[in-house]
Amino acid sequence: MRWKVGFRDNSLELCLFLFRFGLIMSKANGYKVLGLMSGTSLDGLDMALCKFWKEGRWKYEFLQSDTIAYPAELKNKLKNALDRDEDYIRLLDLEYGTYLAEMVHLFRLKTKEEIDFVASHGHTVRHQPDKGITLQIGNGKILAELSRLPVVNNFRKQDVDLGGQGAPLVPIGDRELFYEYDACLNLGGFSNLSWEEMGQRRACDLSVCNMLLNEIAQLHHLEYDEDGAMARKGKIINELLDEWNALAFYSQPAPKSLGREWYLENYPIGSLKKQYTVEDLSATASVHIAVQINSFIRKIFSNKPKILVTGGGRFHRYLMEQLSVVMEFQEVEGNRQLIEFKEAMIFAFLGVLRWEGEINVLSSVTGASKDHCSGDLYYP
Repeated sequence: MRWKVGFRDNSLELCLFLFRFGLIMSKANGYKVLGLMSGTSLDGLDMALCKFWKEGRWKYEFLQSDTIAYPAELKNKLKNALDRDEDYIRLLDLEYGTYLAEMVHLFRLKTKEEIDFVASHGHTVRHQPDKGITLQIGNGKILAELSRLPVVNNFRKQDVDLGGQGAPLVPIGDRELFYEYDACLNLGGFSNLSWEEMGQRRACDLSVCNMLLNEIAQLHHLEYDEDGAMARKGKIINELLDEWNALAFYSQPAPKSLGREWYLENYPIGSLKKQYTVEDLSATASVHIAVQINSFIRKIFSNKPKILVTGGGRFHRYLMEQLSVVMEFQEVEGNRQLIEFKEAMIFAFLGVLRWEGEINVLSSVTGASKDHCSGDLYYP
């Protein structure tokens, strides 16, 4: 059974349904939710089991987390899905949903933790919001049936249908859970920032990030540039830096978001490797990313802001050195779990808000016609 409407619209029917399956949970005791996140950099499936409860404001706690590297064949399918036809995508959606269910099963065996439901981001294979298109595969029905757990997924589609970008969605979690910071910066496949402005949450994608850095590192048969050591050895390619910085996206105002389609069109690393060394490409990419992030932050804040920085790029020391010129980033060295799993944790939180029938997507962030409660619900 699939529900696409908010709890408030069908509260009696939904309560009866949940009661019948023994799924009503006391909000006072909190929710234990497994968040699943697959980013555009394809570095694996992030799994974060978190507890959420309210003490005036929402609180959270990490219970268990893990990152599962994709099997080579599946990673290749996900990477190249953009160019495949609808029948292929439909089958991949089922295959990936089955894979997610298998990973959830293994996670439960390993952790022995109770899980109330799964909140899955899925994997984005298409994102062209200006054309009304966004698609995150990982079939929710299959995931629920095979994992024997309720599932919340497909968080982005409703926002695009309402005229929004469908991204970024994490800012609602930034506002509710990390309100003590001036802003939150995520350095994932793309970089994105969220901040408060005149009582409203604002956010947008800022630049390419790990997607570019990792592809360059892979030219040396490395998954990523550990600590930014390779970038530190390189020299800046000024003509390439100028070309990247001149891309039209970077001069566009928020709200705006990025997809793999845009990346492939503007960063042809395969051809560039014939002209430049990997080290020089890595150094140039790092500075390019820092220039775009720093430039955006300067437009928002007059003083040096205190910013929570998370995502895999947080461990790229060379990149962080370039960024520290403009912002005071919060040291979270003692909480590696937060750095690595913040997005998976916040998608679990988006699931909680959907479960509660509360707003989990902000129109001030995405540009949609209204705030709304998004996500499809499936039951085993």
